[in-house]
Amino acid sequence: MIPVITIDGPGGTGKGSLSLRLKRTLGWFMLDSGALYRALAFSVSERDVSSQDEEGLLEVAQSINVEFLDDGLQSSVLLNGQDISNLIRTEDIGTLASKLAASASIRAVLLQKQRDFLKSPGLVADGRDMGTTVFPDAALKIFLTASIEERSLRRLKQLKEKGITARLARLSKEIAERDSRDSEREESPMRPAQDAEILDTTGLELDEVESLAEKLIETRFGKL
Repeated sequence: MIPVITIDGPGGTGKGSLSLRLKRTLGWFMLDSGALYRALAFSVSERDVSSQDEEGLLEVAQSINVEFLDDGLQSSVLLNGQDISNLIRTEDIGTLASKLAASASIRAVLLQKQRDFLKSPGLVADGRDMGTTVFPDAALKIFLTASIEERSLRRLKQLKEKGITARLARLSKEIAERDSRDSEREESPMRPAQDAEILDTTGLELDEVESLAEKLIETRFGKL
């Protein structure tokens, strides 16, 4: 069986950064499910499909082809061959992605697309329901948490680095609203799997979080 490590948790806890580091360390493939839903939101926005048009939304979901490329220095998200890495990181796209993710029919369409990323020698899967729904048999499940204050500051820093203007108060409000939608939705709500290892990243640097994760990996898989 091809091994899977799932890294779940709300936005701003460091899932993406940790997943990318582990992917490079292990030499495995990576799935950023949040980027997949953002790519869908971007495509829906570009095609001007109404959020109330379920048939239209499903058609878009079925048509998208998302790839994650990484040369060891820089990672990119491609949608039907177009690099949309920066285009999908706006708060508007994030909010729309969260709303689309609440749809059971859309989640059903994207479920197999996510599972298709599983390839040898292994997969690091980053998201909100990777360990509970998408890869429930994963060998190692990690769930990251952090205070909303710290997550907001991290998000603000990320956006500034990409040249995107944002306000801290609005970010905090949007993150709280997204947490509520993700954890309270009927279909695949965001929550730790029963067998997940929970890591609180509040006050920790990425190197420290990576070190904790690597210890868990060594416990499950042996020396890196």
